[in-house]
Amino acid sequence: MKDKVIPILTASLKEVGLELSTEKSRITKIEDGFNFLGFNVRKYPGEKLLIKPSKASIKTFLEDVRAIIKSAIALPTEILIHQLNQKITGWTNYYRGGVSSQVFTKIDFEIYSALEKWCLKRHARKGKHWIFRKYFTTLAGDNWRFHCIVKDKEGNKKPLYLKRASDTHIRRHLKIKAEANPFDPGFKEYFKKRLMDKKIRLPQ
Repeated sequence: MKDKVIPILTASLKEVGLELSTEKSRITKIEDGFNFLGFNVRKYPGEKLLIKPSKASIKTFLEDVRAIIKSAIALPTEILIHQLNQKITGWTNYYRGGVSSQVFTKIDFEIYSALEKWCLKRHARKGKHWIFRKYFTTLAGDNWRFHCIVKDKEGNKKPLYLKRASDTHIRRHLKIKAEANPFDPGFKEYFKKRLMDKKIRLPQ
């Protein structure tokens, strides 16, 4: 199988100026799945192909988030929220095109658990009721939204909320026509329209 597939791939990639790395490539059954660029691609029973965040990527992301939370024990809450929001936004936007809804929900739970520990450690002498009332509030049906109060440029007080991963809209990839070639001028308008559709399909 390998002796047949590799030459075909090598020739096809060469046509568009690319080169196959044999050291980083392997042939595997789609039913066993494989990881690529942080995604896990696998065909499940019933002929359903799912592309979702890989376990390794989820693990690394949560480790980074927990490290941010742990290192912010003495920092103002708004700085912690800004750091986490930036991290969560970047990660979820990257994976929003896959089967990620359940993963995003899991991410929210793990972040909440880490923040709960952070709060209890930060105020070891305070009761849980006082701590949760200070750091958590209700927003859009979520009774445990981490937040703090900040001042805007005019000095007015307003809430700053932690972003939920599950609030990210899933945006499916639109299949490209099999015959479409980005290097063919004849498909210039096709790819231009795809780009425009991508920008307006769903809000950021």
